[in-house]
Amino acid sequence: MADEQLNEKDLNAEEAAPVDNGARVQELEEQLAAAKDQSLRVAAEAQNSIRRAEQEVDKARKFALEKFAGDLLPVIDSLELALAHSSAQDDQVKTIRDGVELTLKMFQDTLKRYNLEAIDPHGQPFNPEHHQAMAMQENAEVEPNSVLNVFQKGYLLNGRLLRPAMVVVSKAPAAPQPSIDEKA
Repeated sequence: MADEQLNEKDLNAEEAAPVDNGARVQELEEQLAAAKDQSLRVAAEAQNSIRRAEQEVDKARKFALEKFAGDLLPVIDSLELALAHSSAQDDQVKTIRDGVELTLKMFQDTLKRYNLEAIDPHGQPFNPEHHQAMAMQENAEVEPNSVLNVFQKGYLLNGRLLRPAMVVVSKAPAAPQPSIDEKA
């Protein structure tokens, strides 16, 4: 019975207190807006995390062969040097040269399948992003900053530089200096 009297007193007290439904509705709407905003932020963050993870997986897949491909480049350089220093007219070396040419072609085809492309910039303008200038040489026959000679080809793996091409770059000939006799 004492409990019934307490409950009746609580009910009477609630009825006596003025109820401001407008303020309560306003407060609930603000809480709802905050919850919606929080929900949108969490969803956006989850979507960004998924996108970043997909990009990382894609990058890992594209460049997983980078170290392995870099280790193979000296082999292709050696095969190219063997061909450059052997004579196609020498009958004693002809069969070996033919074998090296076929091996080199198979090797190049394999590299191409894995998006590894050679940079052989002979005659092209110097590009510091893909070329490493080993020397500069005066030359009046070509434009300044053109590649005159390629010491070593460069390579790109999926468009990213794996090794720069080592090149000799042209520069404009120096103006002739007046001789001592002309100065006097």
